[in-house]
Amino acid sequence: MRLLISLAAASVVGGATGTTSPRGVVTTVAVGSATFTATSGWQSGSVVALAAATSDDECAAPRPGWIWCDDFEQDRLSQYFEYDNADGAFVRVRGAGRDGSYGMRAQFARGQVSAGALHLAMGKVPGRYFRTVDAGTAIYREVYWRMYVRNPARWVGGAGYKLTRASSIVTSEWVEAMVAHLWGGDSPDTNSLQLDPVSGTDAAGNLQTTRYNDFAHFRWLGRKPGVTPLFDASHVGPWYCVEAHARLNDTGLSNGVFEFWINDNLEARETGLNWLGGFGAYGINTVFFENYWNTGSPVAQERYFDNLVVSVQRIGC
Repeated sequence: MRLLISLAAASVVGGATGTTSPRGVVTTVAVGSATFTATSGWQSGSVVALAAATSDDECAAPRPGWIWCDDFEQDRLSQYFEYDNADGAFVRVRGAGRDGSYGMRAQFARGQVSAGALHLAMGKVPGRYFRTVDAGTAIYREVYWRMYVRNPARWVGGAGYKLTRASSIVTSEWVEAMVAHLWGGDSPDTNSLQLDPVSGTDAAGNLQTTRYNDFAHFRWLGRKPGVTPLFDASHVGPWYCVEAHARLNDTGLSNGVFEFWINDNLEARETGLNWLGGFGAYGINTVFFENYWNTGSPVAQERYFDNLVVSVQRIGC
């Protein structure tokens, strides 16, 4: 992180911890606030400046409500309860992140289905295998999660299906009480992300699922696509900030929420959801960031992830 402050006509700069050039330019100031006093001849003045973390090191200054932050400037991969590098296809690389920082690079070979994933656990979980990044006791009824994703300009094939999900895993066999999927759709809706919430309980809250991804017993709550064709030829190339939010319903009510934003613009929202009836033994306790292409990538290509945050409050870009 680098803060640049120029104090015109200043020959002396004081009150700061950092480096001062002969022209009165202060750099390398720590995150936080600092007061700078400039004196030139008979004139003197002060300015208070805020040094905020830049995009490549935002985890150095985590905000209230954050459960997890990974900007990949440090190697935190061992803190995920599962890190699938897909035989080297999904790795942390300098230059793969925003502004040339560290990020995660996912490389698909032609026809490759799985190019790796990061599986994060938090809050109350049903077994020691799900190593949490917090104390492991909270029951999270509401979670926000954000990622930055970039598909290069020559990317083809649309969203590539799986991107991210938050879920409530309630047994050591990975049985799910709910899943908040944010993923690509089937043809012809392949260029946009879509909300696809599912319940693993009946309307009253009795668990119906018996295994992970138990599609036959899911109660599908209705898909809703976003408005931005993020993966078509006119949109691929830049970084995009993708943030999702899931709030579980209160017992006896259908007041759950699922929504997502791209670059802070609301893309889709679903309300009135009965995620899991009266089931309350666990909350949302896992968030996955994935590279899984159901039908395989049509060509050899790669994409990039950076700046992952999970929070109980809105995160923003």
